[in-house]
Amino acid sequence: MKVLGIYGSPRKGGNTDQLLDQALKGAESAGAETSVVYARRLKISGCLECGGCDETGTCVVKDDMQPVYPMLEESAVVFLASPIFFYGLTAQVKAVVDRSQALWSKRRLTKGPKEMDRFDSGRGYLIAVGATRGKNLFEGVQLEARYFFDALDMSYEGGIFFRSLEKKNAVREHPETLQEAFNLGLQAVRSA
Repeated sequence: MKVLGIYGSPRKGGNTDQLLDQALKGAESAGAETSVVYARRLKISGCLECGGCDETGTCVVKDDMQPVYPMLEESAVVFLASPIFFYGLTAQVKAVVDRSQALWSKRRLTKGPKEMDRFDSGRGYLIAVGATRGKNLFEGVQLEARYFFDALDMSYEGGIFFRSLEKKNAVREHPETLQEAFNLGLQAVRSA
């Protein structure tokens, strides 16, 4: 089984990265083959809304997003990980999400109206980390994740969400969070 981890933090090695590292280790311990995408390393534009994918389901913009598309399509489980910036995803990973419009177009082109209610490509999970304690801290990012996974023809299975983790290695002061991430990866593969 192929599992993809999408690293959405602009900060290398921070809390979000460490949690996704653990989720992928959990997935590997259950026998999954893992691959990764670091949004911070991609040189991609946002979606241009040019309509180029409307008839083909293929994005016409040639940049670092092109090798990501097959990874998204071949994975049975996708972990999307992001710190919370203004109650949403980071700009780096939001560009990846927006560029998945081509996969939404492809889904519409290959499935009939009744089939659109069914998710055939796998399961998606969100790992989100916020510095504040806000009651609604994860509502916006969960909506973004739900519709991203919908574009990938995947069900959104929820995820793990951590408040009050701001300094770079704050997650290390809470080893239970790292274990929770490992367990998420393990369970995601077992239930797929």
